[in-house]
Amino acid sequence: MTAAPAAPATPAQVARQAEAFPRLTSAQIARIEPHGRRRQVQAGEVLGEAGEPVTKIFVVVSGRLDLVRPPRWVGEDVPTFSEGMFTGERSILAGGRFLARIQAGTPCDVIEVARNELLELIQTDAELSDIFLRAFILRRLQLIDQGFGDVLLLGSNHCQGSLHIREFLTRNGHPYKFVDLDSDADSQAMLDQFHVRVGDIPVVICRGTVVLRNPTIQQVADCLGLNPTIDRTAICDLVIIGAGPAGLGAAVYAASEGLNVVMIEANAPGGQAGTSSRIENYLGFPLGISGQELAARAYDQAQKFGARILIAKTVVRLNCDTKPYRVFFGDGEGEPLLTRAIIIASGVEYRRLAVENLSRFEGAGVYYAATRMEAQLCADEAIAVVGGANSAGQAAMFLAQTASRVHMLIRGDGLAKTMSRYLISLIEAHPRIELHTRTEIVGMEGNGHLEQVAWRSGRGGPVQQQKIRHVFTMTGAEPSTKWLAGCLALDNKGFIKTGQALSTDDLTTAKWPLRRSPHLLETSLPGVLAVGDVRSGSTKRVASAVGEGSIAVAAVHQILAE
Repeated sequence: MTAAPAAPATPAQVARQAEAFPRLTSAQIARIEPHGRRRQVQAGEVLGEAGEPVTKIFVVVSGRLDLVRPPRWVGEDVPTFSEGMFTGERSILAGGRFLARIQAGTPCDVIEVARNELLELIQTDAELSDIFLRAFILRRLQLIDQGFGDVLLLGSNHCQGSLHIREFLTRNGHPYKFVDLDSDADSQAMLDQFHVRVGDIPVVICRGTVVLRNPTIQQVADCLGLNPTIDRTAICDLVIIGAGPAGLGAAVYAASEGLNVVMIEANAPGGQAGTSSRIENYLGFPLGISGQELAARAYDQAQKFGARILIAKTVVRLNCDTKPYRVFFGDGEGEPLLTRAIIIASGVEYRRLAVENLSRFEGAGVYYAATRMEAQLCADEAIAVVGGANSAGQAAMFLAQTASRVHMLIRGDGLAKTMSRYLISLIEAHPRIELHTRTEIVGMEGNGHLEQVAWRSGRGGPVQQQKIRHVFTMTGAEPSTKWLAGCLALDNKGFIKTGQALSTDDLTTAKWPLRRSPHLLETSLPGVLAVGDVRSGSTKRVASAVGEGSIAVAAVHQILAE
């Protein structure tokens, strides 16, 4: 039996493909040429090898360049670059690595454009900026949809480590192929090929050669070359700690205004907002936007203006007494970063449920995000969402698309005090969402993966056992500031005090050295600011966080001029 022919592409798909692989006009190529160098390429010559740093793109004047995929993708359509087309995808913005080989299929005449020249072109030519950025982003989305990249992840949907790595790769927009060892018929052959034992799971294979057994997120990031090299002896204008909406907003404004910016993120861009399945009240997006998509756009925007972003790097300490300030990383990771100013946007973390064996099921039935990946794990099953704020409501609505039943558990008497009215109306009208007030989870059971939860309704009420294998917890927030204790003034809940919230005693204790008072978002340490959810008294909204990021940059300019 022959396979049915593929359905013809729709006009929208044809248009999108033309945006992903556009053909430049002769006038556009003429504007690019001063930013690069023309060179001749022989047939078979390799211009970029998988795993090498992406330091340039190639505009084809004549001839053809081919994308050469690894053997396991033989038989699929692969893009080629002919006259007027150009190579590259999102990796070039971050200074990442080639995901596949670029090789000349015929003798070629090309214009080689270095990354720094490309960024300058993107910042100064609006038409070419739109063409390049749209193509780079759409190509990356295609790679993600096809599961094609330089990462092969061998794991299980019931394994904490597997889910953690999948979440990291997904939220960072890095394409990968996942092999579920529980269901893939060829998985044993792969395990034998790479000499993998059961105790090694999960396993990450980089570029088909480097095998990482049960790796940390930092090891995965390093293997994939996600981070640019930064001269630790040079002094930055600004270091931003945390890549949530506030940090990303600050990075975009600071970099676009000419500051030398480095941003540091412990996991993935977006912070808590990046885990939201849908944000419907953010200005300019009447149809809503996922937190991950919003974060990805801001991430690309910051890099367009030249901000350098370090991923999977944890800041553990600042020096609080000398300038330039020093930003120290965890695990004794090299020399500290030197900087004239700092913006802390480290955000908050969801509180963990008060269940004795919770850690056994985190990533194996207990989740702190509701994205497409988690939704696929719990399709056609009953689930529980714990929390009564907007993030929990959005998660319940999103997961109800695939789950058979969504139990919303809140400790209060209702949602009116903690959730937007429009969202309450949607939840109340949804046939698959059931609200349980004055209810909390008191127990969890399972063998390797969560199988059953126990919850109690009302004080002293009866405990009910429920066959639920997936719990999404979004219960309040705790600031990520333990590493700042003794360095900055914090409020009684651990949030950073800034501006007028700093009392005379706070400034006296901190030995505030300047004649002026702290700026609006400045902490008890001159030149160190705090924005977003981590700041005491902040409004916990995405728009507010982005606004604070931009306001902080205005203060940074004043501080640097002092």
